[in-house]
Amino acid sequence: MSRAMAVQVITLLLIFISFAPSLVFGELNLPSIVTCTGAPGSPTPCTVCHLMQAAQNVLNVGIFVAIFLSSLLFAWAGVLYLTQSANIGEQGKARKLFRTVLFGLLLILAAWLIIDTLMKILVDPNKVISTSSGIRIGPWNEICG
Repeated sequence: MSRAMAVQVITLLLIFISFAPSLVFGELNLPSIVTCTGAPGSPTPCTVCHLMQAAQNVLNVGIFVAIFLSSLLFAWAGVLYLTQSANIGEQGKARKLFRTVLFGLLLILAAWLIIDTLMKILVDPNKVISTSSGIRIGPWNEICG
């Protein structure tokens, strides 16, 4: 390894080490999946609303993980595409990986968007359940508000 290459590697290593604490202590702002303690006598016993919130949290975390993994796969496909400039067959595999990851990500996000839109259309937020109680149905994903 030449001296210039060693200096570059050491510089990159020092930059990585200097940013490592901020990466370790970074906050993702993801909610905890289970928001209740479960015990009947505890301050937050589990109810049906907590079950609905847990399902919503699983969905949010799943979409977050899908986006994160797709970004890694896009990066890997880019590395494959750039490193195989002489091999047309390998470039084709990299392009296929790009298309597959893009299709999968769009499928996940489109499915969520379609179901969310249909539920908002089907569940009218101003619909009154009974005239005597005046209970209103809110947005479908905020049932327990």
